[in-house]
Amino acid sequence: MERALRYLAVALLCLAGAMAGPGRAWAADDYPSRTITLICALPPGSGADVIVRYFAEQLAKKVPVPVIVENKPGASGNIAAEFVARSKPDGYTIYLHGANTIAANLNRLKNPPFKAEDMQVVSNVQSQAFMIAVAPGSPARTLPELTALIKTKGGNATYGVSNIFAQIVGELYRIRTGLSANIVQYRTAAQFMNDLNSGSLDFAVVDPTFAMAQEREGRLRILGISSSERMPISPHVPTMIEGGVPDMDMRSWFATMVPAATPRPVVDKLNGWFNEILATEETRKFLASAGGIPFIVSADEGQAMYLKANVDYRDYVKQANITEN
Repeated sequence: MERALRYLAVALLCLAGAMAGPGRAWAADDYPSRTITLICALPPGSGADVIVRYFAEQLAKKVPVPVIVENKPGASGNIAAEFVARSKPDGYTIYLHGANTIAANLNRLKNPPFKAEDMQVVSNVQSQAFMIAVAPGSPARTLPELTALIKTKGGNATYGVSNIFAQIVGELYRIRTGLSANIVQYRTAAQFMNDLNSGSLDFAVVDPTFAMAQEREGRLRILGISSSERMPISPHVPTMIEGGVPDMDMRSWFATMVPAATPRPVVDKLNGWFNEILATEETRKFLASAGGIPFIVSADEGQAMYLKANVDYRDYVKQANITEN
């Protein structure tokens, strides 16, 4: 009887292995077989939306299925991030967003809706720095002039942001220059333009995609950028370090991400496609026009960067004093 049970156990293990094999092959060979959805955390027309739609169009040229964009704005990106983290891990739901923005959000909340380890980076996409901007009619024409102007207002100065990365940059600028400006949060950068131009806001912290588009139309004046060196596409904009803000080198980097349990063959396929897109001159020019630089890495390298950012941003969030319940 005991020998028979052993034979039965071995047979069942062999059967399980045989059944698992085709499943692994399916993940590698048959993917994708239906519509792929890229999730955007911000509304249509936002800087992030422009980037997500570009990559959706490019990915659609490489796969035999439709690729669509679904916008899930709200809660500083947490609605979109949680949706993806909890979605089926099959490679059909992809998040394209700032990976260090996700890390910042997770560290800001005392009870985050998911863990950093619940997401897997497929590929990095680009890195970009944020910008300090004022209305065209502002008396401040340089960052030192803005800093001096804000100091004359004491606690009555205000500035606008539309996402957590902008909030961290703004708060670090305020703290490191000894300002008392009050933060005003908006759902999108477009929403604070009227307040900025009416004088209700003294300045704004803006992503480069939106800032540079508005500057070209004469609706913004950019005074500084949060990276440690000037940006090739906008060399006239000095760094915030040049403008008197010490140790300011803050850059957001976008990544494509999927649920952590997504099969590795699917992750590798997606990584290859996105890296092929990033290697083109068309993409380089597109990202440059939006203030970004292509960022090509393996899935493992991207994941390591993301998990490191999750640790680093504990300190940034603490410095900016933006922890929430």
